Amino acid sequence: MSKKFYVVWKGIKTGVFSTWTEVQNHTQGRSDAQFMGFPSKNEAEAAFASTYTKALMKRSLANSAGSKGNSTTKKSSSNSKSVNKATNQAKTAEIQIYCDGACSPNPGKSGTGLALYQQGKLSALYYGLYQLNGTNNTAELNGLLYSFKLAKKHLTKVEQVQILSDSKYSIDCITKWAKGWQAKGWTRGKGEEIKNLDLIKECFALYQEIKKQLIISHVKGHANIEGNELSDRMAVLARTQQQKSLIKYQGELNIKTILAMASG
Repeated sequence: MSKKFYVVWKGIKTGVFSTWTEVQNHTQGRSDAQFMGFPSKNEAEAAFASTYTKALMKRSLANSAGSKGNSTTKKSSSNSKSVNKATNQAKTAEIQIYCDGACSPNPGKSGTGLALYQQGKLSALYYGLYQLNGTNNTAELNGLLYSFKLAKKHLTKVEQVQILSDSKYSIDCITKWAKGWQAKGWTRGKGEEIKNLDLIKECFALYQEIKKQLIISHVKGHANIEGNELSDRMAVLARTQQQKSLIKYQGELNIKTILAMASG
């Protein structure tokens, strides 16, 4: 296997690194981490001198060009670092909703974004749910809650909806832990308080209504997955514009342009 080099734009330490272990040490646990792998040190150094967004756009355009020029070749492997389309998930549904949250600082100003795909094509973007004193977790839970609300509307027309989030916390809260917490009187046991309880209760109640028609998938954040990146841009837009209600993005759905927006 040829040697790779890695750039970390946001992390405990930034720069160009030669091992994946270093990248993990500098980015693990950071929701705002920005990093990418490159086949040569020269390419990595050039990318580090620029920005994560520009590197992401460049790779996305190169991948698109390669796909057009080699339409008969096999698709890229699932561990490719290029921007992946919504249809590349192992489990898929006709409707897919990506959700993401952004908060800066944490706790601090937060916002939430959604990216809606229909039959693998970007259909709409949503942003809002601004909180002056939010957290990464409340922003992510809001993303899941409003994804459920949007899914419920679409489930009148389709049999199944897939929801994709990079927040293991919010997914586990609703799909794994909430049932047990409810059985214990909405505590962790021994009366221990559950953070974000009101939001979790609302989300869990809606989840119970429609869970048989949902696929819930965890995706890796900041891994150049198109839907995740777009919902991230919407979350940051919600935070910077202090948009309290969730509204539909009215700009052109030009993926290249939206990816060039500020990331979280």
